[in-house]
Amino acid sequence: MDAPAGTAAHADADATSTPGLAPPRLRVERRRPAWLSVPLRFLLPALLIAAWWIGSATGALSPQVLAGPPKVWSALTELARSGQLADFAAASFTRAALGVALGVGAGLGLGLVAGLSTLGEELVDSTLQIVRAVPFLALVPLFIAWFGIDELYKVLLIAVATIAPMYAYTYLGVRNVDRKLVEAARGFGLTGPRLVLEVILPAALPSVLMALRVCLSISITGLIAAEQVGTTEGVGYLVTLAQEYNRTDYMVLCVVLYALLGLVFDGAVRLVERFAMPWRRQVALR
Repeated sequence: MDAPAGTAAHADADATSTPGLAPPRLRVERRRPAWLSVPLRFLLPALLIAAWWIGSATGALSPQVLAGPPKVWSALTELARSGQLADFAAASFTRAALGVALGVGAGLGLGLVAGLSTLGEELVDSTLQIVRAVPFLALVPLFIAWFGIDELYKVLLIAVATIAPMYAYTYLGVRNVDRKLVEAARGFGLTGPRLVLEVILPAALPSVLMALRVCLSISITGLIAAEQVGTTEGVGYLVTLAQEYNRTDYMVLCVVLYALLGLVFDGAVRLVERFAMPWRRQVALR
């Protein structure tokens, strides 16, 4: 039997008058305009550079301790005219890219094996935890003894530095995939590699991309350590020359080059996130 009209109206009135409740509102995404967003991203670096410039111009920062921006710019233009800047940057980028590709690929594969299989976890996890616990800088003398001081040593050192973070984040991401999602996919006939590639890996993608960002940051440290030995080109070789001749302008320039390399890597990951996970922008508070 249907309820009387008066009772239904009374119930609606009670629901709307209940304290603490508000009618749902349609959420509209408000994006900050580009003309405001881009300057905000560069505001803090610009302030730091301005403080550095003022400190150098007023003499508060000694040139023997920290070269000023004009001297660093002169060093940059000098290397650019000679062609060494492009050669050194390309050599460092190639080493970092090869090492990251090797370490990230191995870490991703091992993380999937350990996350998807109990047997895989038992075979892989203890070894990777040992690798994660050992500082990769402690392996430099051993790697030099094993592989010499050629390019293989540098690439493998960066790979070892990045394999453990990728493994840990991938393993955690796979294990955090909703079991109901996996069961539903299996109900639709997805099994084996298709299940991994189309369901599990996309669900673990936030953890994988975070791991990639961490690995790229660590690769810069590995690159610095690798290029200190047996190198005739690269940013690390430029650091060695700057130390020998006590050129603080070149030292600061090397720091800037490493920072730019890190920005390139981070920008690449952000670009992947923008296209692979467009929904993540909707949770940011504007």
